[in-house]
Amino acid sequence: MKLLVLGGTRFLGRHVVDAALARGHDVTIFTRGRLPVPWEHGVQALAGDRDPLKAPGLDALRTGSWDAVVDCSGYVPRVVEAGARLLAGRVSRYVFVSSMSVYAKTERPYQDETTPVAVLADPATEEVMQHYGALKAACESTLERLLGPRVTQVRPGLIVGPFDGSDRFGYWVARFMHPRLLGERPDRAVVPAPAHRPVQLIDGRDLAAWIVALAARDVPGTFNACSPADQWSMGDLIAALVSAAGPPQGANGAPAFGGSAAAEFNEAASVGVVL
Repeated sequence: MKLLVLGGTRFLGRHVVDAALARGHDVTIFTRGRLPVPWEHGVQALAGDRDPLKAPGLDALRTGSWDAVVDCSGYVPRVVEAGARLLAGRVSRYVFVSSMSVYAKTERPYQDETTPVAVLADPATEEVMQHYGALKAACESTLERLLGPRVTQVRPGLIVGPFDGSDRFGYWVARFMHPRLLGERPDRAVVPAPAHRPVQLIDGRDLAAWIVALAARDVPGTFNACSPADQWSMGDLIAALVSAAGPPQGANGAPAFGGSAAAEFNEAASVGVVL
């Protein structure tokens, strides 16, 4: 399979490229060229900008054809539409990495792919941080309008694993496994309560392998991508980290976390923590 990855040098896109190369696929990446290309061989790197209003824009994608494209970096409908229109006649399958944040009421449990999605109050907005979920939903609609059944929508939950640049999950691993990386910290860690609070996540490497398989098999549809509901809780996560950490050293070299007493579940810690 000839695969085009929009993105590819940061987090999920990097895992997608690794998964594709491991399966013998021919890979091209399109990025802004701001990060080094992690692969010495097997990857053709094209540079430009997803936004056609920012030179050199999409010029590097005006020639070439691919069996599938994996879009890891689409956030604004106008920008996604520009790229999709340019590639429409030269790709067979378009896999769009969306998000479970598209759902209109993200606080409700047990939502599936038929759950209503958020709608932008202002369709012209491009404020990604403020309207992330609704913009992703609008990108999905744009691609469905342009490509119909040739688009596959993947809606991940919390993606974790190597190269994750956020602290949403990695913080907890560092807090228990490598506390010295965080500087001075109390010996006891405050954890969001209740302990039975459910958590759902997916390893970026597993997600990438599945995405590549969807593209290679030309599978249409819309799919949530996260661990099963009720499989894990915050208590399970902390217990696993405490067990794996053993008796590590704290920031000052003294023993820090040992046994279940190291974690203190506190309702106040729930504010602002997303898992």
